[in-house]
Amino acid sequence: MLQRLVAEREMTAVNGTAFAVTPTLRESYAEGDDEELADVALREAALASVRLLAGAADEPSTGLPPRRAVLVAEVDGATARPDLDDAVVRLSGPVTISDATAAYVDNPTAEQAVLAAIDAIDSADLGDEDAELTVGDAQDHDLAWYATQELPFLLEFL
Repeated sequence: MLQRLVAEREMTAVNGTAFAVTPTLRESYAEGDDEELADVALREAALASVRLLAGAADEPSTGLPPRRAVLVAEVDGATARPDLDDAVVRLSGPVTISDATAAYVDNPTAEQAVLAAIDAIDSADLGDEDAELTVGDAQDHDLAWYATQELPFLLEFL
């Protein structure tokens, strides 16, 4: 998806689904400023990235290593979807490169944990405690921050 954003100057989120600080997310936390709530939404997006990687496991290879990636963007027209989760929103259209403000991507040290999480995500979703720990191991890796103008170089060197 990041390759598409760089090449075509826009991308469409799968099913238009994204993550944000929503009113429902604010209500679910007794405390926390905007930065802390944005971190919660970022972690949820990183977990969704594992699900996307798992779903793409049988597709032709992009040549990119298995890394979680989260794009941060300022968009209009996002609609909260509390029926799915507190931080889930539905986008009204594609995200353009000018909407994007940053990207968070795993470092190489996270690859083995991400691969294990890809294999375990479905079992974790069904409540398997060992699988949940495996996915948690991937979530324990911090994502590196990249400015949008760095994305072409990041993709080239991955």
